[in-house]
Amino acid sequence: MTAPHPALTPEQIGQIRDELQRTLTRLERSMKTNGNGKPPELDQGAVGRLSRIEAIQNQGFTRDLHDRERLQLDQVSAALQRIESGSYGLCTSCRSPIRFERLVVFPETRTCNGCDAPN
Repeated sequence: MTAPHPALTPEQIGQIRDELQRTLTRLERSMKTNGNGKPPELDQGAVGRLSRIEAIQNQGFTRDLHDRERLQLDQVSAALQRIESGSYGLCTSCRSPIRFERLVVFPETRTCNGCDAPN
């Protein structure tokens, strides 16, 4: 069992907030550039079966990218809300402090290593 670690310092929270803000800006820009997840229209005039298959695959890739970006955007927004409410850095499952090193790597994480570990 590890010793409890102290609460995050204001500098650490500021560092993580800045990273979350950069990630939020990048995701918003990417989603805007990618058409907010609207799949590209299939070119009905495309000649050949392979052209249509490629277009369908591209639609799937675009949809998957949008879904991943939307999920990450929601997680980042939630992390920023936790910072504002003062609950950031506490595991949402066991309420133990989350190690700063984990938050630097996964700033949107909600759980500590113990609660995130598979049973």
